[in-house]
Amino acid sequence: MRITINTAMTIDGKIATSSGDSSISSKEDLRRIHQLRAAVDAVVVGISTVLVDDPCLTVRYVKGKSPARVIVDSKGRIPLDSKILQTARRITTIVAVTKHASTEKKYKIRETGAVVITVSHKTDNLVDMKELFTILEKRGMKNILVEGGGEINWSVLNTRMVDELIVTISSVIVGGKTAPTFIEGDGFKKISEGIKLKLIKLVENKTGEVTLYFKPLLRKVLFANK
Repeated sequence: MRITINTAMTIDGKIATSSGDSSISSKEDLRRIHQLRAAVDAVVVGISTVLVDDPCLTVRYVKGKSPARVIVDSKGRIPLDSKILQTARRITTIVAVTKHASTEKKYKIRETGAVVITVSHKTDNLVDMKELFTILEKRGMKNILVEGGGEINWSVLNTRMVDELIVTISSVIVGGKTAPTFIEGDGFKKISEGIKLKLIKLVENKTGEVTLYFKPLLRKVLFANK
């Protein structure tokens, strides 16, 4: 399995303003993102992205087939009228929940054509990302693109299973104490505990954006016996 995280942020590390405006990427960068989508088996986002942006997560700016959509949604909060569920019969859609999602809501999600899987973490109320990736691989989804917000990016990076991290930095500063950042979650208490990465490529776009490609120095193997 190959897992890539892609994000766009401002110089000060924000992925949206405090009011929720996340229009950071230029058209050039959007084409790059959609090329990534067209090349993977599934795109993964957290429920916050769905609630704030109501995305389609389809391939639009380039030619190619739209990948499966995987929504990490612990409590089953995804709106039934969201663009993702409204197109679930045309594009493979998986909603990953925990035991805290109601039976009624899971039934209603399935009625839209989406697949619901329960993957509760043993020690908290969140979706177990390692188990989720195992399930996705068994379903033939071996090339995964994560386009999440700060919480889902933290959860995925913390699995130590990421192969590549791609960050586009837009030449703008927005500030804001409540503006979401690229990585959130619990974080580490010490710098020495942080995830180490190596910069493998840098691309400067005509728009003034810079896209950085990183490779984590340590990656866990999903199936150690293979």
